Amino acid sequence: MSDGPFMPKATAVWLVENTTLSFKQIANFCNLHELEVKGIADGDVAKGIKAYNPILAGQLTRDEISMSSKDPERPLKLFKKNQEIVVSNERKKAKYTPISKRKDRPDAALWLAKNFPQLSDGQIAKIVGSTKGTVSLIRNRTYWNFSSLSAKDPVILGLCTQLQFEKAVEKADRRVKREKKLKEKEKKLKEKEETAKDTKDTNETS
Repeated sequence: MSDGPFMPKATAVWLVENTTLSFKQIANFCNLHELEVKGIADGDVAKGIKAYNPILAGQLTRDEISMSSKDPERPLKLFKKNQEIVVSNERKKAKYTPISKRKDRPDAALWLAKNFPQLSDGQIAKIVGSTKGTVSLIRNRTYWNFSSLSAKDPVILGLCTQLQFEKAVEKADRRVKREKKLKEKEKKLKEKEETAKDTKDTNETS
């Protein structure tokens, strides 16, 4: 993994919209070119990308942003606490889950379904410790207590680590790309077959 934040462009969008940091500071922190950040501010780059709050994600603190906002030459420092969590052998064992955590799971599943629709029901279930059936109901808004749910980041709730979350999203993105390529290939093949059929029909009628 790089030393930059998770979802750099989405993070840059949030920093541009919510801070007075310079384009250079944001670019250096997000591993982007300064012109890309300027493009984000002008609305020419990252259109449609939802802003990702690095504070809620545990990658920046308000104090860190405040200090760099006051000094344009001061670079932002990535807070890596969530990324460096090591899962102990004890944690791998099945254990009782507090009721409070159980209540957090549907909220986390809703947050993931809304913000990362590319994640499969199975992936979301694995991240939050729920079931595919429950995730499916939440995604389809037919969950029995849906109106009472409040979308919350699973990393902030402590249901998974930032690293586990990132790996799941990266895997989902790769799957989406593969499916897109397959559909494009099938479409071209179908168009080719239709063209060949039309040509054959034309020759037979002439």
